[in-house]
Amino acid sequence: MKLNYNNVKPLACVKDMINDQDKKNTLAFRYISGKEEKSLTYGELFEKTIYLGTALMNKGYSKKRISCIGKNSFSWALVYLTTLTSDNVFVPVDKELPADDIINVINHSEADILFCDKKYVEPLNEKKEKFLKDIEFVVFDDESNSFEKLVEEGKELYENGDLSFKNLEPNPVTDLKMILYTSGTTGLSKGVMLSEKNIISCVYYGLRMFNVHESCLSVLPYHHSFESVCGILVSLHFGSTICINSDLKEVTRNLKRFKPGFIEIVPAFAELFYRKIIKNIQQKGKEKGFKILLKVSKFLLSFGIDIRKKAFKEIHEVFGGNLKLIVCGGAALRPEIGRFFNDIGITTITGYGITECSPLVSGNPPYCNDPVTVGFPLECVEVKIDNPSADGIGEIVVKGDTVMLGYYKAPELTDEVLKDGWFYTGDYGKFNKKGQLIITGRKKNMIVLNNGKNVFPEELELYISSISYIADVVVYGVKNENGAEVGLCAEVFANEERVAE
Repeated sequence: MKLNYNNVKPLACVKDMINDQDKKNTLAFRYISGKEEKSLTYGELFEKTIYLGTALMNKGYSKKRISCIGKNSFSWALVYLTTLTSDNVFVPVDKELPADDIINVINHSEADILFCDKKYVEPLNEKKEKFLKDIEFVVFDDESNSFEKLVEEGKELYENGDLSFKNLEPNPVTDLKMILYTSGTTGLSKGVMLSEKNIISCVYYGLRMFNVHESCLSVLPYHHSFESVCGILVSLHFGSTICINSDLKEVTRNLKRFKPGFIEIVPAFAELFYRKIIKNIQQKGKEKGFKILLKVSKFLLSFGIDIRKKAFKEIHEVFGGNLKLIVCGGAALRPEIGRFFNDIGITTITGYGITECSPLVSGNPPYCNDPVTVGFPLECVEVKIDNPSADGIGEIVVKGDTVMLGYYKAPELTDEVLKDGWFYTGDYGKFNKKGQLIITGRKKNMIVLNNGKNVFPEELELYISSISYIADVVVYGVKNENGAEVGLCAEVFANEERVAE
C-alpha cells in the first residue's frame, strides 16, 4: 500500500528542535508545582538548557555520564534535554528500582553525577561504599534547592559572558548519546546505547507517519524510551505543549485540568479507561441506548457525518473534552478497545517499538488504522520476517536508522542480536496483505506442543481477556512426565463484580 507521509520539518539535532524561533513564544511545558500551575515557553526552555548546561560545564561536566532518577517533573525533563544538547551522555534510571540496583546501573554506566528526587538520597547514602567512584548528588526537591541553585549559577555565569555551553560544537550525531537499561540487576542489566541519529530518526520519521496535536498529557515514566523519545521529543518537534503528570493518581484530574489533545499510554491504561467507561454505562442502565447510539453514529459516519463528539459528550468530558488522539504502545492492545475509542471519536493508533530501536519500528497512520496490527514500518527502517512458517510467522528483524549502536560493555550480547546490521527483536509476527505488521508473541514465550504446533500464549491471553467476566489471565504449557508439552492451561482471575452481576 502507498502511504501518504506528513510534511515534517527536517531535524539535524535535538538542539535545533528546542531552539526553534518559530515556536519561541509557544508554551513548551505546563505543570503543577506545589499547588501552583507553572508554564514556560520554548524560548524560556532553551534559556534554561543554556543555564544548566553552562553550570555543568563550569563544574567540569564535559564528555561525562549524566544520570537521572525521579518522578515525572520539569526538572527531570530539563536535565534530559540539557544533556542531549551537550557533549555528555544521558543515563535515565528506573525510579522503581531498589537502591542496590540503582547503584548497579550507575556503576555500570560509569555515571559521574546523579540528579534525583530527595527520596533516593538517604537509601543511596546508606550504601555509599558500593559506589565505584564518588558521585555528586543534585537533588530536585530538597530544602536547600540545590538544583535551582545550580541553574541560577549557570544563569549568572552566562549573563557574565560565559558562552562555553552555548557555543559548544556538537558531537557527531552518530556518537553515543543515551544509555537506557532494560533491567537494573547485575546479571541481567543491558545498557542499550543510542546515538543522537537514532533518536532524531525516531522523532522525524514517527511524525511523518502520524501527526500529534497542540497539547499532550505526559503520563508514562520518563525513564522509559517510549515516553522520553516518542513522548517528550516528538511533542517538542511538533511544537506541542507538554502537560506533566507527576503522579498516576492524578491522571483523571489532570486530563480535566489541562484538557490535552493527545496522550501516549500503554495498553494497561487503555484497558483501565475502557473498563471504567463500560462499568459507568452499565451502572447507569444505559447499555442498550449506548449500543443504539453507537450504531447510528457509525452509520452516519459512513456518509461523512460525524456526530461522535456530541453523541458521546459525557465520555469526552472525562478526558477533558479535547482529547482527539490516543497513541498506544509498549505491548499488544486488544483490537476491540482500539475500535471502541475510534467509534466514540478518539482516534486510537497502535505501534510497535522496542528500546533497542529507539524505540519506534512501526505505526498505524490514522487514514489506514487497523487496531489488529501495529502498522507500517517507518520510512527509515527495513523490517522482515526471519525464517517464516507456512503461516508467514517468524522472528521480526529490523535494520535502519533507529537500530541501536549495541549493548554497553557487552559485545557478546550485542553479537547475539545484531547480525549484519539486522536487529533480531525476539518478537514473532507476520505482515498482512497491506504490509501492516501483526505481532503474534515473544520468541521466549512460544510453546511448542508435542504435535509440532507452535502456540503463542499472548494471542490466547488477548482473546480470553476480552471476556468481561475475566480480570486477568495467564496461559502456559502443560508437560507430561517426560517433559514434553502436551497441552495448554489458562489460569484466569475472575472479575468479581461482573460475576456477581
